[in-house]
Amino acid sequence: MDTIMYLVLGLVAGVFSGIMGVGGGIILIPALVYIFGYTQHEAQGTTLAVLVPPIGLLAAWMYYKQGFVNIGAAALICAAFFIGGFFGAKMAVGTSADVLKRVFGALMFAIGIKMMFFK
Repeated sequence: MDTIMYLVLGLVAGVFSGIMGVGGGIILIPALVYIFGYTQHEAQGTTLAVLVPPIGLLAAWMYYKQGFVNIGAAALICAAFFIGGFFGAKMAVGTSADVLKRVFGALMFAIGIKMMFFK
């Protein structure tokens, strides 16, 4: 079941990445913490491993050395993120900048409120 959930997360993050240019810290980290029960360190380390090629390689390595990277989860999320990014970008190019800006702002606001005030 985790395999399917990781793939779904990768697709969702990829779609959001394609639509709004976000995915790593804004989608993956909260999802890994709140849905999968990762610690903040594990979520950050695993997210960096997803985004390694080429960004974050040295940071991901540091987290990996401390045992904070789930390589299997990162590989599955990365594969699905790649495909989701294509579909998200395909949707975004036909969407107005004003709509994208509002959706991005609402997403950032909702995640910020969740992280500041709720477990």
